[in-house]
Amino acid sequence: MHLSHFTWASLVTICDFIATFAFATVGARVAAAKGMDFGGITLIAAVSSISGGTLRNLFLLKSPSWVLNPWLFASIGLAVLLTILRKSTEPVGRFMLSLDTFGLAVATVSSTEFAMNAHVRPVIAAILGLIGGVTGGLLRDVLCQVEPVLLHRETIGTSCLVGAITCVSLHEFAINRYIPIIAGALIVVAIRELSIRFEWHLPRI
Repeated sequence: MHLSHFTWASLVTICDFIATFAFATVGARVAAAKGMDFGGITLIAAVSSISGGTLRNLFLLKSPSWVLNPWLFASIGLAVLLTILRKSTEPVGRFMLSLDTFGLAVATVSSTEFAMNAHVRPVIAAILGLIGGVTGGLLRDVLCQVEPVLLHRETIGTSCLVGAITCVSLHEFAINRYIPIIAGALIVVAIRELSIRFEWHLPRI
């Protein structure tokens, strides 16, 4: 195995673990704040962290990542354990939002890269990047019976879509493979963080 291939595979593995842990942690905290029991917290953590990648893979007719890499459940278990040990039922705070933003960025660019490596059209890769980024949070909010953040504030969908388009566009210019990933992730983080800070929203009727 070439060193470059090993390095790339290792990076993807690390990114998947980090994004899974970040989404699972936020999901577990939201569930705890809603007064769910340990089983409910675990379910919401799992749905929050792996549903986006699962849907992305199914659209590409591939097995979900957690089927091929069961170790992803270790990051979910760790997030649940930390949430239970902390015994906090307070609403998600600023730190959790930042952690969610980080997971959002990683999930978006990794989903986009995964789709590009599957040789789909660039527009499809961008859409799958969006799906990989936002699906977990959307299902988390629906299951926890709170108004989905995706549908009314913080421009989550916009940040993911712009980040995915940035990633795809830079790939088209045949730039070093790491640059599109870093640039796309930074775009996601920048747009969402600014939208939280300045309360940016998409126009409403």
